[in-house]
Amino acid sequence: MLNSKSPIPLYHQLADILLVKIRSGEYPSGSKIQSENSLAAHYGIGRPTARQATDLLVRKRVLIRKRGSGTFVCKDQKEVDLFSLAGTLSSFHKKGISVYTSILQKIKLESIGDDPENPFANKKAYFFSRLSRVEKVPVLIEDIYLHETLFAKIDRIDLSGRSLSQIVDENFYMRPLGGKQNFRIGYLTGKKAQSLHVAPDTPILTVKRFLHFEQAKNAVYSELYCRTDQFVFSQELGAYL
Repeated sequence: MLNSKSPIPLYHQLADILLVKIRSGEYPSGSKIQSENSLAAHYGIGRPTARQATDLLVRKRVLIRKRGSGTFVCKDQKEVDLFSLAGTLSSFHKKGISVYTSILQKIKLESIGDDPENPFANKKAYFFSRLSRVEKVPVLIEDIYLHETLFAKIDRIDLSGRSLSQIVDENFYMRPLGGKQNFRIGYLTGKKAQSLHVAPDTPILTVKRFLHFEQAKNAVYSELYCRTDQFVFSQELGAYL
């Protein structure tokens, strides 16, 4: 039950109780939870406090409200490892998820502008942009930059619907040795927002990825724009012994 003497707000205590019930299976995926009036009566609190608790879980995408029907446990989100050295498309396939990719901008050698985060700033690099869809829903845009010398003539290869890591392995005999990623929340406008079917005020997970090869550090640089309302994008961490 709730503890009125606890420094933890009552609505937060109730949200934690509901979360435990969801994780234990008492409220399975897709099931309807008690109404806010029922929660308020059961736990001896006001309806606004019950509303705050459910609001918190809605913001965390644990619950979803359906107008005229009630509040339900969100269906399990599919999870994709965002930092697989085998490549993003391989991560989808590894989870048994069918993904369709289309090229937004064909690959070509370009002069890259002044961007302090881009390792190819003020240099030339191959650039292309692609969009990934799952069940016709756009979920991910990748802007990809490749080392001019290491990937010479890659613009002659058809990249449509193919894993970039596989192309690099089969055509250039290289595999990444490691890398790093930077994460932040951003917002999209213009063509990118239209391609992902998001509004300008919709938060997007933005990832800047740097891949290192034996031949060169930062040989592949990517900017990823991810819709987290469709997938949980994860990153596995190794253990230090």
